[in-house]
Amino acid sequence: MTITHSIPRYTLFKTLRRHTKLSERRNAAYDQNRSAKYLIGALAVFMVGYLMFLAVMFSLIVNDSDIITGYEFMYVLAPFILLVGFLLRFAALQTPTQLVKPYVLLPIPRFACIDCFLVNTLLSPFNLLGFAIFLPFAIMSVVFSEGLVVALGFLTGLLLLVLLNSQWYILVRSLINKHLAWWALPIAVYATMFSPLFLKSSHSTLTLQATPSFDTFAEIYSQLGEGLSFWNPLCYLFLLALFALLFSINRRLQHQLISHELGKTATTSKAHELQLSLLDRWGATGEYMKLEVRSFIRNKNLRKSFLAATVVVILFSLVMAYTEVYDSPMWSNFWCIYCFALYGCMLLTKIMCYEGNYIECLMVHRENIISLLRAKYYLYCILLVLPFLLLLPTVFMEKCTLLQLFAYAVFTAGAAYGSLFQLAVYNKQTMPLNTKFTGKGGMENSYLQVVVQLVVFFFPLLYVQILLSFLDTTIAYIVILITGLLLVATHNLWLRNIYRRMMKRRYANLEGFRASR
Repeated sequence: MTITHSIPRYTLFKTLRRHTKLSERRNAAYDQNRSAKYLIGALAVFMVGYLMFLAVMFSLIVNDSDIITGYEFMYVLAPFILLVGFLLRFAALQTPTQLVKPYVLLPIPRFACIDCFLVNTLLSPFNLLGFAIFLPFAIMSVVFSEGLVVALGFLTGLLLLVLLNSQWYILVRSLINKHLAWWALPIAVYATMFSPLFLKSSHSTLTLQATPSFDTFAEIYSQLGEGLSFWNPLCYLFLLALFALLFSINRRLQHQLISHELGKTATTSKAHELQLSLLDRWGATGEYMKLEVRSFIRNKNLRKSFLAATVVVILFSLVMAYTEVYDSPMWSNFWCIYCFALYGCMLLTKIMCYEGNYIECLMVHRENIISLLRAKYYLYCILLVLPFLLLLPTVFMEKCTLLQLFAYAVFTAGAAYGSLFQLAVYNKQTMPLNTKFTGKGGMENSYLQVVVQLVVFFFPLLYVQILLSFLDTTIAYIVILITGLLLVATHNLWLRNIYRRMMKRRYANLEGFRASR
């Protein structure tokens, strides 16, 4: 069948949606990801169950309260829920521009194609995750007290907010992919959303206050909840107008980004050559360390990931040091582990994928790959000095200890990196070094990568909590430090094991790298 401009939008939407599903099933790694998908499914079921448990707890609190109603309570929590959902989308979803490339040469209007993918994001199951809280809460705290009509308005308003959040994410993600300075936009918007925490209402006037207070914040968002739950047309018109505005901006932005990506020409400029002569004494490993450093400096995607990780570490360091949000030992330990593991989780999950652009050159000599792996390991171990320094304000403010930071840094170098380097055996899809928007956004081992990331983030926390429950805090950190040192001391053994397994799969991996360029 010949595709023409007269094809109905609905038919085009069904065809593109079917293509997306078929592309996932035809992926060479579909079978190997199946076990990871089962684990992700189990985690999703656990998450839904946990959210339903929270809904029950919130309902019990509201039902026993004479101060706030059910629909007001949930809309007061809505900004926090939407912020968490916005951040989670970065790990789970792609932007439409990353999916349009196979269709740009077909006789299909680009706006029609972009519209189809934008609508597809609205139908994502991810948008329904919040209803694991909203729906049980509505049944327990809104239906019986306010009636079915109010409950439907309550859920409809929340659905509109979730869909707005999805369009907002696409806009922000696309702009951030273009330049990291666009992080200022979501920071400004969320600062505005949460600014009522620092406002005090008295005699119909608003005044600023130094310490956060929940009263004005709750008053503002509970009024929004009342308007949506009771079908106030002005509230719905405002949300629908905002949704239409974001949708329109997104479709034009995606079209602009695609046109720019397809029409750009390669530019070269004479740059100062970074010598790094200090690494010459390390032989082949030192040369590959130079290659890694120059990749961070020259290649757009690697540089953006590195800078994004640095910004996040700085943010959490300041929050931990100068606020009381994460003063509890469990949260302090978790965010310390998170900050140390973040560089590895953002960069090492794609280990060998960037090298897929020139993998044949690395396969020329027998020991090239093991030297490359060793160079990567040494460089990322040195990189741990950066989060260590950035987290020092938490030590000065007596929120963490030097022993704690040092133990987590060494444990990350041993346990976390040992887990992340295992992905070198299975990753076989080339990642573009500079192209982003119309390049392949999905990773063929994405499920496996997510599993490894979850292990890297949560296993150390579990290990730490078990040790702290049986041992003194200082002794527990010493045990963590010794565990990390043992794994670091044996790095040559497990790197060699990874290398042998990679060599057994080298032909399949080479085929995957070539096919995905």
